[in-house]
Amino acid sequence: MDRLFEFVVNHYILVSLFVAFLVAILVLESRRGGTKISAQGAVTLINKDEAVVVDIRDRKEFGEGRITGSINIPLNSLKSRANELSKFKDKQIIVADKMGQHSAMAVKQLNAEGYTNVVRLNGGITDWRASSNLPLVKK
Repeated sequence: MDRLFEFVVNHYILVSLFVAFLVAILVLESRRGGTKISAQGAVTLINKDEAVVVDIRDRKEFGEGRITGSINIPLNSLKSRANELSKFKDKQIIVADKMGQHSAMAVKQLNAEGYTNVVRLNGGITDWRASSNLPLVKK
């Protein structure tokens, strides 16, 4: 620990640049994909505000278990099929994927298409399943 303190003191410019870049990356990543919402928050939005869930997983994963009432539009075809969501433009849209890794990209694409009320499910379907065993519907 003494050596770390000594390194910081001797190379304060390098350390301050590292901290600045780290903060910049964290800020950019948090803004990149829009607002995150927990599984419990998603349940509240679905029940209270009649939010629409867009599941961006492929058809096989979607068939293994999905949130009730969700719409399956795989991520690779989201841009071409975004017009299918036009009737939900005034409602809250929740984007869900397997583990929450790709939903930021989907939120960005939907924002570019003019959808403003878009959030992403933090942790994806995996977190949904783990959070108090929330139900998934199988086809």
